[in-house]
Amino acid sequence: MLSDTLTAGLRRYEIGSKIRALRVKKKLGLAQLGEHTGLSPALLSKIERGQLFPTLPTLLRIAMVFGVGLDHFFNDREDRPLVVVTRKQDRVRLPNRPGAVAPSYFFESLDFALTDRKIDIFYAEFPRSSNASDPHQHAGAEFIYVLNGRLVVTIDGKDVVLDEGDAVHFDSSAAHNYRLDDQQQASSVIVVVMPEPG
Repeated sequence: MLSDTLTAGLRRYEIGSKIRALRVKKKLGLAQLGEHTGLSPALLSKIERGQLFPTLPTLLRIAMVFGVGLDHFFNDREDRPLVVVTRKQDRVRLPNRPGAVAPSYFFESLDFALTDRKIDIFYAEFPRSSNASDPHQHAGAEFIYVLNGRLVVTIDGKDVVLDEGDAVHFDSSAAHNYRLDDQQQASSVIVVVMPEPG
């Protein structure tokens, strides 16, 4: 049983009403949300009405259905900025394969500071003499714009050669990987769009 202090502290976040707003926006009934989360409609109803506070794992299951992070329920919407700037000096450069002697590419998130994002945007650099990346696939769509150099994107076994200024958009559920077409460095912007849940 929660103390009055804890109950009051949790109540101010209005978690239940935020879940209901997400559900109504998606035009999902309680039963449909229950199917997606594995939670009973009765339990979801109690949470939405503020009669019960969800545990973090339960809240995460709900959040994943709507494509939001846990922070969605703990941040005040009024305090969220309309514009988020990602400064170059704040970005973190990471290899595509941590610990690899020769990574296929390095990437930097261009929108890491944005919460509740529907897309992920990366700046990617392919160093000279890098090897092809491992084939991978994920739900959604991907868009690549080549800033300089020449990049080959292999999608479902077929090569797409991209020169500076070229772009490609494809269904990322198909296996795909990247490699340089020559020994010159290349860089690109990669946008990954995740599908709407449900």
